[in-house]
Amino acid sequence: MLDIDPTLPAELGPLQWLVGDWEGTGHVQFEAAEDDVREHAFGQRVTFAHHGLPYLAYSAYAWLLDDELTPLATESGYWSLARDADDRDHGPGMLPRTAAPRTIDDVEELRSEDGAFEIEALIAHPTGVSELYMGRIAGPRIDLATDAVMRSPGAKAHSASTRMLGLVDGDLLWAWDLAALGRPLATHASARLSRVRRLEAPETSEGQ
Repeated sequence: MLDIDPTLPAELGPLQWLVGDWEGTGHVQFEAAEDDVREHAFGQRVTFAHHGLPYLAYSAYAWLLDDELTPLATESGYWSLARDADDRDHGPGMLPRTAAPRTIDDVEELRSEDGAFEIEALIAHPTGVSELYMGRIAGPRIDLATDAVMRSPGAKAHSASTRMLGLVDGDLLWAWDLAALGRPLATHASARLSRVRRLEAPETSEGQ
């Protein structure tokens, strides 16, 4: 049975270890063309947050580790359990749900025989690419693969991705394989991020 933070919707139980701010460094190594392997180090900050709805809001910002800390990439999206929608869900549009939200018992019914849950993630890039990932979460490990990639007419070629995330010794480790620029799916980037402790507002004395 799931043991979750009572402030979270029940459906976020399997994903709750992601919630918070993470920061660290990583490395890109991608063969953009034959005899053109691009490599560089980067810093990254990732946030998983929730707003009382059964999904996590995701954002990530990365920068080059040069003297100017040059901006490198940003992406955002939503992560949730993969399941059929019903009256317990909001939408479409801004329509509210018409039934009580799912309980922990409802979520447990979604668990597979091997203990994992099916999940989905929608990630959008400002470069005109949106990725829909489907995958599984088993304890502190997530494996995702794109089910669809949508590109604007002006976007660079990007046809598929896989991502792996895991919690190791309290750190968030991730790896991203990419099929892009006419190249097949191959190693693209990885990073190790540590949880960032948010500062609490100082208490003020009465009358101050």
